[in-house]
Amino acid sequence: MPEIHILLVEDNEGDIVLTLEALKEAKLKNKISVVRDGEEALEFLYRQGPYTNEDAPQLVLLDINLPKMDGKEVLNKIKNDIDLKKIPVVILTTSSSEKDILEAYNNHANCYITKPVDLDKFIDVIHTIEDFWISIVQLPKP
Repeated sequence: MPEIHILLVEDNEGDIVLTLEALKEAKLKNKISVVRDGEEALEFLYRQGPYTNEDAPQLVLLDINLPKMDGKEVLNKIKNDIDLKKIPVVILTTSSSEKDILEAYNNHANCYITKPVDLDKFIDVIHTIEDFWISIVQLPKP
């Protein structure tokens, strides 16, 4: 299986550590890049600033509640950009608000997942994301 480049957009350090550990457990060959706010996510995706030499990700795991620019705005910019809109975006957030869910799908999120508070369930969710988006789905080449 080829290496998949995943961009994790998350500001909660605990969730970053858990997500990286869960992805590592699967022993699939993936490159994981982490950014901690919405502005940094767009810099990464547009390869600006410190990210000029980065490869484009093939999957984005995006939190909604981010500093500087929220995930809803990041999603909107991704899905309205001719070069970025083909990248699947998985919303991975603590919000289970019907308004947030509807807004995410209206802005063409590929799926919306509410983070469980239980540690084991959170790890199961990350494994499920990985199983589906990396082992089953055909992702566009960068």
